[in-house]
Amino acid sequence: MSKNKKTAEKSEKELEKLKAEVARELNLEDDIKKRGWENLTARETGKIGGHMVKKLMRKAREDMHKKES
Repeated sequence: MSKNKKTAEKSEKELEKLKAEVARELNLEDDIKKRGWENLTARETGKIGGHMVKKLMRKAREDMHKKES
């Protein structure tokens, strides 16, 4: 397995963890258990995606500040 493929798989797993974390924070965990990820509404998936982006941006800013210090 190539290094790029391993890195991509690791990144995908981390994004899945983040998605689950955000869904828990938004109290969507029960809905997901009942209906599954594929049956969430567009509003619910958009909410999860939006919060994921916010978290990723916050982390990127924190990492940039650490590098500057």
